[in-house]
Amino acid sequence: MPPAPGTTCQGLAPARAFELARAITDNIERAFHGKHDVAVRVVVALLARGHVLLEDVPGVGKTTLAHALARSIDGRFHRIQFTSDLLPSDITGGGVPVAEGVDGPRVGAFRFQPGPIFANVVLADEVNRASPRCQSALLEAMAEGTVSVDGVTHPLPDPFFVIATQNPLEHRGTQPLPESQLDRFLMRLSIGYPTREFEALVLQEDPAAHVLPRLAAVVGLDELRALQTLVGQVKFDAALTGYLLDLVAASREHEVLELGVSPRGAVALRRAAQARAVVDGRDYCIPEDVCELALDVFAHRVSIDPGGGGSASSEDVRWVLRETLDRVAVPL
Repeated sequence: MPPAPGTTCQGLAPARAFELARAITDNIERAFHGKHDVAVRVVVALLARGHVLLEDVPGVGKTTLAHALARSIDGRFHRIQFTSDLLPSDITGGGVPVAEGVDGPRVGAFRFQPGPIFANVVLADEVNRASPRCQSALLEAMAEGTVSVDGVTHPLPDPFFVIATQNPLEHRGTQPLPESQLDRFLMRLSIGYPTREFEALVLQEDPAAHVLPRLAAVVGLDELRALQTLVGQVKFDAALTGYLLDLVAASREHEVLELGVSPRGAVALRRAAQARAVVDGRDYCIPEDVCELALDVFAHRVSIDPGGGGSASSEDVRWVLRETLDRVAVPL
C-alpha cells in the first residue's frame, strides 16, 4: 500500500518518491520476470548511487535486467563485453587524430573520443575475464565518476550506474576481483533460476526479444536525480547508527572471518538503507532497512579465515555472515 503523503524533502514528497520507485520496478518486471527482490535491490542501489555485481550463471536474465532498467529511466545503455584482450582505452575511450582544423590539416592534433563507459547504465559483462588493468579502469570510473585520458579529466554522465557480471562456476581464463575492488560495489547479488511458473512465462513471451524493445521510460533522468538527492536526506537516527556499528563490529570480531566489514562497507549499508526507505515511501529509516540489506552489502566485503574453513564459496561466506549478524540484537 502506498504511504500517506508526508513532509517534502528537496521538493519531492515521500509518497511521490514511492510512486516513481515503484514505477521503475514494475516496468523492469515487465521484461524481467519472477525476481521481484532482485529488481527492488537494483533500484535501491541505483538510488543510493552505488553499483551492483551480479554473480550468476549465464542465461538467467542479467542483460535483460540492465537493459530494462536503462529503458525505464530513459537512460543511455552500453554493454561492454570483457575479454582477455580488452584494453583500458576500449572502456574509457581515447584520443583520435583530428584530420583538419579551421586553417587546414593539423599535425599531431587529437580529440577525445568517449568510450562505452560514457552511459547512464553500463553492463560490464564477465568482468572477471579482463586483465587487472581493465578492471581497474572500470572501478576507477565507478569510484570517481570521471575518466582521465592524456591528463584531461572527463566527467561521466549523471546518473551513472554499473552492473557488472561474473560467472562463479567458471575459472579458466578469469581474473578474480580482489577484495579491495569488490569493496567498490554497493551490493553483490545473485539472480538464480526462475520458478517453473515464471520460466513458462518467459518461454511464452520471450521478453528479451518482444517486450524489451517496446519498453518505454516511466521516469526521466531529472526525476531520478531528485530521488537520488532525496536518499541523502532520509533520517537515520542514533539507535540505527549504533545497530549498524554493532553489525560491523560483529563481522570484525568473528572467530572464522579473516576480513571484517570496512568503514566503506558501513557507509554503504547506511546509504542502501536510506534508499530502501525512499523506495518504501518513507523519509526515515527503520531497523528492517538495515538488517534486510546487510547480507547483500556485506557478504562480498568479508572473507573466511583459510584455517577455519579453507577455500570458501560465496554461499559459505553468506552462511557465516548470517550467523554473525544473528548475534546482534535488532533495536525495537
